Amino acid sequence: MRSYRKELHFHFPTRRGVQNITSQVQGAVDESGVKEGLVLVNAMNITASVFINDDERGLHHDFEVWLEKLAPEKPYNQYAHNGYEDNADAHLKRTIMGREAVVAITRGRLDFGTWEQIFYFEFDGKRDKRVLIKIIGD
Repeated sequence: MRSYRKELHFHFPTRRGVQNITSQVQGAVDESGVKEGLVLVNAMNITASVFINDDERGLHHDFEVWLEKLAPEKPYNQYAHNGYEDNADAHLKRTIMGREAVVAITRGRLDFGTWEQIFYFEFDGKRDKRVLIKIIGD
């Protein structure tokens, strides 16, 4: 069994944003040489998320609006955590959207359902962040 590890690096100029990372993950699968296995993709920061869904701009906007209703950024004083940093909402949004995605690899390709893509969702940008790609298989 092979094992392969790669990191993606992000620095969003804005507080929040979504980026499709499917091609970068497939590139890592290609580099690994794994034809049958699994790939784990996880945000290595507690204020960002990795998730799988449709690559549709309206849906991404809907996620943003929905998350802001569930965990509004302001007022900052509504959160006890904000005595340390003003990013408590980002921690909550990450919990809702999830930490990671696991995808099967079949014949060297990400084995998705219709419309599925992998996304990185930043909730507290303007600083360096990382995503881990870990691939195992043959």
